[in-house]
Amino acid sequence: MPLSSSSKETIMSKTEVATKIKPNLKISEPAFYKVFYINDDVTSMNFVVQSLIDYFHHDVDSAVTLTTDIHNNGRAVVAVLPYEIAEQKVTEVTIDARSQGFPLQCDIEVEA
Repeated sequence: MPLSSSSKETIMSKTEVATKIKPNLKISEPAFYKVFYINDDVTSMNFVVQSLIDYFHHDVDSAVTLTTDIHNNGRAVVAVLPYEIAEQKVTEVTIDARSQGFPLQCDIEVEA
């Protein structure tokens, strides 16, 4: 059944009332997270160096230096990234390490 013009006007007047909402334009930078490699007695230094080059784009010199730091100090920060990227990189490195029989462990901590 079609609406009469007076019914349409009543409906329109009811729907015209709206509350203005101010958009929240406060956009903040994403939090960054430190990615750590943790030393173990099984994972080869060659694997660690190569994974730093492949996954975190370190050059050979910085990869070797970081590998030495990991070995001497028990762990070292290998990258600082937004959470989702840090998590993805850790997953990729862990899968690669396990596929080659290495128990390399990585950790993620919020950057202070």
